[in-house]
Amino acid sequence: MNKVFLFDFDSTLINEEVIDCLAAKAGVTEEVSGITSSAMAGEIDFSESLIRRVSLLSGLSVTALDEVRASITLTKGAEELISDLQARGDLVAVVSGGFTEVISPKLDTLKISRYRANSLEIIDGKLSGKVQGKIIDRQAKAEFLREIASSSGIPISNTVAIGDGANDIDMIQTAGIGVAFCAKPALIEVADRVINTRDLREVLKVI
Repeated sequence: MNKVFLFDFDSTLINEEVIDCLAAKAGVTEEVSGITSSAMAGEIDFSESLIRRVSLLSGLSVTALDEVRASITLTKGAEELISDLQARGDLVAVVSGGFTEVISPKLDTLKISRYRANSLEIIDGKLSGKVQGKIIDRQAKAEFLREIASSSGIPISNTVAIGDGANDIDMIQTAGIGVAFCAKPALIEVADRVINTRDLREVLKVI
């Protein structure tokens, strides 16, 4: 039977954290990275941390989104792994606490059409400092996994979730196999498999 593979995006499918890249453009790197670190380690609630971080980006031009989109890099082995999974008929999807405005074009190149992420409010060509719609937190990630499995007729036992931070804990625990990829301690503690080599092709060796 085919499987569902659900990937986190930032620091998993790509090498960067998009919010940190945007922070650099806004000149608030230190403030944002401090909040990011606490959130990834599970020390503060993700939704609250995202709201606080995005608020610091208020006034940033949308051109910064284009610049960050052009600068992010796929993790080693990402293209090969996804191509292999799709070729054998597995469903590949992405769920991210990052932003659709940045990730959508990258996912198009990987032929991934099923994804969910946060959306930035843009007013008059600038970021308002607010997130639009429901925030994709750890509960929302797990819900998306269940939703995809159900709509695809694939049992949850045949799902694989891959992530790196505390925001991935619920989907890692929900999946048939939860993989911690170059992950924070909080995620490693609950994962079924742990990969410490930064090459996504390692996933096929552990499932």
